[in-house]
Amino acid sequence: MGGSPVEVTALGFGGAVIGNLYSAIDDDTATAAVDAAWRAGIRYFDTAPHYGLGLAERRLGAALAHHPRAEAVVSTKVGRRLVPTDPDGRDDAGFDVPADHRRVWDFSADGVRRALEDSLRRLGTDRVDLLLLHDPDDHWRQAVEEAYPALHELRAQGVVGAIGVGMNQWPLLRRFATDTEIDAVMLAGRYTLLDQSALDGLLPTCERRGVSVLAAGVFNGGLLASDALPADPRYDYAPAPDDIVARARRLAALAARYGVRLPQLAMAFAAAHPTVASVVVGVRTAAEAATNAALFTSPVPAELWAELRADGLVRPDTPLPG
Repeated sequence: MGGSPVEVTALGFGGAVIGNLYSAIDDDTATAAVDAAWRAGIRYFDTAPHYGLGLAERRLGAALAHHPRAEAVVSTKVGRRLVPTDPDGRDDAGFDVPADHRRVWDFSADGVRRALEDSLRRLGTDRVDLLLLHDPDDHWRQAVEEAYPALHELRAQGVVGAIGVGMNQWPLLRRFATDTEIDAVMLAGRYTLLDQSALDGLLPTCERRGVSVLAAGVFNGGLLASDALPADPRYDYAPAPDDIVARARRLAALAARYGVRLPQLAMAFAAAHPTVASVVVGVRTAAEAATNAALFTSPVPAELWAELRADGLVRPDTPLPG
């Protein structure tokens, strides 16, 4: 990734779901998902304190303890510190966990170091390979003036192998790619079959600057995760607008004509851009991990890509396989 020695597998494991995103799973199910991903050849695993108030980090660390640490590439994030509090109901940020901590925004240099120490303890490891600033949308100045220099120093000291920023928007990621010396950006939901807006500035900038892209949210919160759209489709974690649902239906119908699964097409689309180092997909169960890996390695006919472009379902400036 970027100018770092850190390498990632082309398909990555997104850890939000094993933090009980939307609904709870048990520890054994989470461990089985990680183990199945490992068997499928996935070696890049992403997580964050935000995911389940630390639950995703604890579960990922426990599962990876059964595998050679030298073979795994682990990323986590800083920017939200977890502060213990008296339990008060359930978490209100989309994770089905007890509200026994509260999230505190902190992009100070000290906050970065403290958050990393806490993450290492939850993960049960002495290092992470990639450290990302997490959602600094409303904290640009502190993130670039305090948090980024701390990341730069941690990388120089060899505490982490690579550094970057993860967000759900691309304009601020472009500023980081332009104004700093990060290795990677994690872009969630803005380079997908339903939203190709990152082509307007971020992806060309990353290509020019040698910054690697980790494409997350390629299913846009679940809308592209299966061939049959759910009864209450969600787009980027909110109810899906009618025009987006109609577009997803067109994509699914076209893919089906060629014998291609919709999630297969979604992953292949994101992976085709030359700046994308890894497509990071959330996994809930062992079956999902195995299915995603099988679909990821299944080719998509060139004729389908051509028809997507001809029908206006992908932009004309989109790099496509073949």
